[in-house]
Amino acid sequence: AVMLGSKGSGSRFDEAMKGGGPTGVYVVVADVDAHHRRAVEHGAEILMPPTDQDYGSRDYMARDLEGNVWSFGTYAPEVRG
Repeated sequence: AVMLGSKGSGSRFDEAMKGGGPTGVYVVVADVDAHHRRAVEHGAEILMPPTDQDYGSRDYMARDLEGNVWSFGTYAPEVRG
């Protein structure tokens, strides 16, 4: 799953997005800690280390070489049909 988030919620995401584009990308991954380790090994700029969130997800944030903010985590909302 991939989710897009907007600036303006007053969250840590807003702080990370200063100077960036209008949206950031959230990618659901199975193992946040392993994904984070690989990102660090490849020189990613980590904006927030893996953190347990109050909504039940474990997430981290990174910035790519073009300044885009990416969030990776275990949050997977229910899809209602």
